[in-house]
Amino acid sequence: MTPFGRRLRVLRAQRGLTLKAMAADLGVSPAYLSALEHGHRGRPNRRFVHRVCQSLNIIWDEAEELQRLADLSHPRTTVDTAGLSPEATELANRLAEQIHRLPQEVVERMLAELRRVGDDRSISTLDEPVKKQAG
Repeated sequence: MTPFGRRLRVLRAQRGLTLKAMAADLGVSPAYLSALEHGHRGRPNRRFVHRVCQSLNIIWDEAEELQRLADLSHPRTTVDTAGLSPEATELANRLAEQIHRLPQEVVERMLAELRRVGDDRSISTLDEPVKKQAG
């Protein structure tokens, strides 16, 4: 699941919308929306995020936050370490090789540190997970 997919699922659940109903409103298939929520589709484009915001009556800061989440939600990212230190290249490669084995608490600590260094306060509280539901 991506940060955008998780937030979209939360928003949909908060409004009591099924996948089918929301997909119809957005003009996409329920299968596409499900794949997007579960991180099996690439990062959504700005036009799609805008349609989601219109559909859910999301404005201002929350709309900007949803776009930031979309920007951070490419499930197959590439890291360009050209010109960086050998340690940075090793870090990127080790992370790519081992991320699937890292315990969740380690992922959370690493992400917190990256947010701190990057002064990135996004997605810390807005993308709370919801219980799995049919839809």
